[in-house]
Amino acid sequence: MSSIPEELSYTKEHEWVAGLDDGLTVTVGITAFAAESLGDVVFVQLPEVGGMVEAGDAVGEVESTKSVSDIYAPVTGEVVAVNQVVVDDPSLVNSDPYGEGWLFQVRVEGTPEDLLTAEEYTQVTTAES
Repeated sequence: MSSIPEELSYTKEHEWVAGLDDGLTVTVGITAFAAESLGDVVFVQLPEVGGMVEAGDAVGEVESTKSVSDIYAPVTGEVVAVNQVVVDDPSLVNSDPYGEGWLFQVRVEGTPEDLLTAEEYTQVTTAES
C-alpha cells in the first residue's frame, strides 16, 4: 500500500482534497488506495466546468477493467477546472493519483465538513483492507 500524504484531506469514499488551507479553490482526486482497489483505470468521466457540485453527491465516474465507481464531490461549490490530461490518459489515476492524476478543481462555498485527516483516512483504509 502506498503512503498517504499528510498535507491532504480525505473522504470515506476515497477522494482527496488539496488546497483547503490555501484559499477558495481546491483540487480533487481519488486516493492511491482507491486506484489500487479499482485496478487499471480505462475511462474517467468528470463534472463540467461551470457546474455546481454538492458535497457527498456523485459527480463523475471512474471505470476500470474490474468495475465502475462513482466519484463523489468532497466539497460544495463551482467546478472551475477539469484535468483533460487524465480524461485523455486515464492510467494517470493509477500511476500518479496525487499528482498528474488529479481530477477536478472546485471553488469552495461554505466550510467543508466530514473531511478526514491522513491519520483518520489510514484507519478507514486499514479497516477495509
